Amino acid sequence: MKKRKIVAPLLSLAVLFPSASNVFAHPHKPVAVQKVEFVGMDAPDTDQERSMMYSDASVVVTYKNGAQKTLPLKYQSLFQPGDVINGKTAGAAYDANGKMITNPEGKPYVSTSPDSNTLLKVNGKLYMVNHYEGMPSNNIGNMPKSMVLNTVEQNRKTGELTVTDMNPIDFSADGGIWTPCAGSLTPWNTHLGSEEYEPDARAHEANPEKSSVTQFARNYYQDNTIIGNPYLYGHLPEVKVNANGTAKAVKHYSMGRLSFENVKVAPDNRTVYYGDDGSYTMSFMYVADKERNLSAGTLYAAKWIQTGEQNGGSADLQWIKLGHATDAEIKKLAQKVKFSDIFETTTDVANAKANGFTRVKAGGRDEWLKLKPGMEKAAAFLESRRYGALLGATSEFNKMETVELNKADNKMYMTMSTIAGGMTANPKDPVDDIHVSKINAGGVYEMPLSRGQKDRDGNKINSKYVANKINGLVLGEDLPVKDAAGNSANPDKISNPDNIVYSEKMRTLFIAEDGGMHHNNYGWAFNVDTKKLSRIVSAPDEGEVTGIQAIDNLNGFAYLMVGSQNPGNVGYLSGLPSVAGNGEDDRDDDDDRDDDYGHRDDDDDNNNDQNGNNDD
Repeated sequence: MKKRKIVAPLLSLAVLFPSASNVFAHPHKPVAVQKVEFVGMDAPDTDQERSMMYSDASVVVTYKNGAQKTLPLKYQSLFQPGDVINGKTAGAAYDANGKMITNPEGKPYVSTSPDSNTLLKVNGKLYMVNHYEGMPSNNIGNMPKSMVLNTVEQNRKTGELTVTDMNPIDFSADGGIWTPCAGSLTPWNTHLGSEEYEPDARAHEANPEKSSVTQFARNYYQDNTIIGNPYLYGHLPEVKVNANGTAKAVKHYSMGRLSFENVKVAPDNRTVYYGDDGSYTMSFMYVADKERNLSAGTLYAAKWIQTGEQNGGSADLQWIKLGHATDAEIKKLAQKVKFSDIFETTTDVANAKANGFTRVKAGGRDEWLKLKPGMEKAAAFLESRRYGALLGATSEFNKMETVELNKADNKMYMTMSTIAGGMTANPKDPVDDIHVSKINAGGVYEMPLSRGQKDRDGNKINSKYVANKINGLVLGEDLPVKDAAGNSANPDKISNPDNIVYSEKMRTLFIAEDGGMHHNNYGWAFNVDTKKLSRIVSAPDEGEVTGIQAIDNLNGFAYLMVGSQNPGNVGYLSGLPSVAGNGEDDRDDDDDRDDDYGHRDDDDDNNNDQNGNNDD
């Protein structure tokens, strides 16, 4: 098998830090890291810098023996869309039979939108799941998207990563994968993806022949007579990498249907928080029935009870139970119901309220709805945002992006790419729960987690990790006029934050930008203790920083995976120090002890099936 080793810093996704054993002269007696401090880089100021993905930042590593070392960061490319690795084209689209879709000239359609990257280890071998969020259209429109399993090799001396193979992950049992955006690694070593911007089932039903869902289905099944089903999309996919290097994917229909940006699992392996992207969106929480098993559980939506307006706003959170379900029962419903089976609608606004209709504005759609008798479960899990709004949950969040966990401090973080729209005062909206000061540059919020919480109806929530408050943490700053470099937001603060990941060992929140308020989009390191914010990577012109994943220690190396959409970069930053924190060599001997992620690395790899269920 031909290996492809890519070193050009053009299109990539990761960041690498050498471990203490690589810095000091005694590799078998490494010195533990006490702390790290990021030293930021200047904003790019030449055409060359603005056109490339690069890092000119560094990190100061302080070791427990008092020694200190400054390590430069460097962006290392893994691959870029269009590259051919082991005979396969990176970023290609595939049909339901796993065949690459080509244009009339026989050339593949290639995405320039790589997104989530999850590097993980199974039985001592490395793999990376990555998403391609968008595809160029063909002659009948909306193309299938793809999620890919990459085989990765690591140089155990230098930490350099090389992709040696890539294969599309099969979603044919669920109609394909719809707009996969961000993702995360579960505590049980599976990849949780996303299906962003769920298709509007009401609009599809009004004109199914012309809908984007039907275009998608016809491209995916290579059948120009098929009619698509919108209720197959907008769910949470989970991917397990098996011991033989194959991937098994499922969609978790019981987790609701919305515009998933990503989800994050709390330390109990049951409580899950969501990012719901778009305008007039909602904050959701899911509590699974069993640990490491997301195939059945209870779905909640939050009500924002405002306590402050400034600095992004602050609020108490009240949770409203939407319902309980299993994947199997909701998938069955998804295959047979239509929007009109669930809701009545009306255009008779003058008499709507008197006739039992409620006005809701959810997902940017302003409409009068009435739930049909007996359709509560279908509404809760197939129209989660519309149903949540009917029950009184807040549907005013704007460009809610990723969520992330700080386990030591028992906090969730959540990004709002722009604090505007439904989050500002809108007295003409059906409700106006959120009315905070506008910040177009957006910000990152924090939510403390606590036990003993009850839902709106006074029933105990069966979780020790329930968010009961929210407040702004790291905010952008709008400029009254553009500066000389073309920035409409302060270039020394974050702007339009999107993906975030947290390093427990470094006590650092990494923040990736996706917007147009900075001349280039940046990646930042924010220390949650010192509150220091450091610019550490710059994306090419018009490219979003995306696909970030922080890995504190993998065989003695730490990585920050970083990508760029639309220039189409996939790579990592090199120069990060491994911070295992125990002063011992953490290299894995492929036995049955815990691996570098803290997961059991059992040889038979049969502990959990693709849903996280125990196979015993």
